Amino acid sequence: MFNIVTDTIYQALLFFFKLFGGDLGLSIISLTLLTKLVLIPLTIPSIKSAKKMQELKPALDQLKHKHQDKAKLQQAQLELYKQHGINPASGCLPQILQIIILIGLYQVLMKFLGQTIISGIQVKNQFLYLDLTKPDQFYILPILAGVTQFVFSLMMQTGLEHHVNNPKATQEKKKEEDSLEMAQTMQQQMLYTMPIMTTVISLSFQSGLVLYWVISTVFSIIQQYIFSGLGGLKPFLVKIKIIKNIN
Repeated sequence: MFNIVTDTIYQALLFFFKLFGGDLGLSIISLTLLTKLVLIPLTIPSIKSAKKMQELKPALDQLKHKHQDKAKLQQAQLELYKQHGINPASGCLPQILQIIILIGLYQVLMKFLGQTIISGIQVKNQFLYLDLTKPDQFYILPILAGVTQFVFSLMMQTGLEHHVNNPKATQEKKKEEDSLEMAQTMQQQMLYTMPIMTTVISLSFQSGLVLYWVISTVFSIIQQYIFSGLGGLKPFLVKIKIIKNIN
């Protein structure tokens, strides 16, 4: 199945490569936008689910005041999510697909970046100040990759709360609690580890691959803002006094 993914990416990149007369930078950007558009049917439901969870923040705060017992609080939260048709773990799938596509793109780009002529067309590796076959010597693109990833991770933050599982819970409740805990843990890990990891990896990766990641993340930020607003980014901006708190 993974071969199908890489073959599809290769053919799409080859199409744009021919369309733009060998300009690899424009080809990568076009492929990135195409990939994001294809993934929209999967990402929109997760964005809407995250927005619902952010809108439930006042209700979650009320539950925290109402229930002092952590097990009862978590059970009440799960019931609230169920009433509004929210799956706390719904945002995981698009991120997994994004990683699979990134791996596939890495393999495809290795084929392109190592050649000077493809299908009889001269490969134009230069894009702006970048040599797409080499890492960014000025570190601008890797830093941009980390910053955009951090902004996107903040926007994806929801009102999930982490609590200790109830040992007396039924098997069904236990699964729901585990799902909630997994989603919260994943969010917290992604908030800090993804930007750092992205920056570190980008320092040694060819600029062509990092360009894909930056454009992809910027697209995700715009998409997230359109459907869900600032999300978890708003409290951060309020905290550092860039914007005023607006209820």
